[in-house]
Amino acid sequence: MTAPLLELQRLECAYGGRSAGPAGRSVVHDVSFCLAAGETLALVGESGSGKTTIARSIAGLLVPRSGQILFEGHDIGMAAERRPRDLLREIQFVFQNPDSSLNPHRRIAYAIGRPLEYFFGLSGKARDRRIAELLDDVHLDLGYMRRYPSQLSGGERQRVAIARALAAEPKLMLCDEIVSALDVSVQAAILDLLRELQEKRRMAFLFIAHDLAVVRWLAHRVVVLYRGRMMEAGTAADTFSPPVHPYTEMLLHSVPELGVEPFVGTEAETAVDPLADHDAGCPFAPLCPRRIGTVCDEELPAWSSAGGAHALRCHIPAAELAELQSFPWNRPEEPPVREEVTSA
Repeated sequence: MTAPLLELQRLECAYGGRSAGPAGRSVVHDVSFCLAAGETLALVGESGSGKTTIARSIAGLLVPRSGQILFEGHDIGMAAERRPRDLLREIQFVFQNPDSSLNPHRRIAYAIGRPLEYFFGLSGKARDRRIAELLDDVHLDLGYMRRYPSQLSGGERQRVAIARALAAEPKLMLCDEIVSALDVSVQAAILDLLRELQEKRRMAFLFIAHDLAVVRWLAHRVVVLYRGRMMEAGTAADTFSPPVHPYTEMLLHSVPELGVEPFVGTEAETAVDPLADHDAGCPFAPLCPRRIGTVCDEELPAWSSAGGAHALRCHIPAAELAELQSFPWNRPEEPPVREEVTSA
């Protein structure tokens, strides 16, 4: 087994970084996972769960309060401006809204050409040839070089953002909700493109989403986050088969489907204000329909194995959760989830 490309060890983040001090409130707590070259790991959770904060820390846009971020075995827990140019090149960020990252007054050739100039010193015809190749990689023709962002559809703008990231020849691409603003057919095309690029270039993706139905088609492994804590981790297949964490169960049932009853909770959902601070116990306890008593409010659950590399953070034993849970997410007619990538 080789070392992972990316490894997070007990990451703790607070806005204000290390300077926030002990009084600053952490928004990411004790997050640990690894990512192999050529693998896609999805971070899943509602808005505010810490997904983007983790990605910003990996990119150097936020300095973690504590813990380590290792990239190819080297600690990179520093601000982006302190990172060497090669490291900046090897980790690229694609944002949710390309409108905010593409200059509306510059042509597409400028957007894709800037990293070619900065990282590789390309100019003139050599740069233009490479821009044409990158546009072809994302299935856009040469005519797009002279267009402005306002002349493109949302899906086309996102393809340009991906091409710009590819221009740096990264080893890791951070994809933050990059399909959430697109309609379903365009989402599918972008996901197919990412899989194609990964197979061609052996890039790793950290894919951020709130929709488990989306990550099903792309991810090898999934980490489920709630209020800055990891609630579940395992292969994509694990995430769609009982047992799952009660929060994951809620996410799975949040996708509307004809003939499927909604996931109805208990009086625990209204007994506690879900927006109130909840520092003790399980962070999901105030909303958990599987809550079993005061232990959920007072003690943070330890990790427990659900088989293989699948782990849950819940006071209810995995076998008991499996008996309680039933949902139609593994129908034979649906394409299978992706096979796990090893570091061998």
